[in-house]
Amino acid sequence: MMMYGYNTGSMLLGLLLNIILILVVVWVAVTLLNRAGSGSSVNNERLARLEKDVEDIKQMVRDIKEKLDDI
Repeated sequence: MMMYGYNTGSMLLGLLLNIILILVVVWVAVTLLNRAGSGSSVNNERLARLEKDVEDIKQMVRDIKEKLDDI
């Protein structure tokens, strides 16, 4: 019978490729989860700015109304 030996170089290369593949998959998953989480904070900031703008506009309308009442 013929015995086949393992090529250590190809085993190490295969192991290295598997590790790199796992790291890439984990990196992609973490990146997608971070984007999903940060998207809500961006929306919250946008909503806060919009609310502030609405309050500013309301104040300007009150001021204009007071000036018109004075006239």
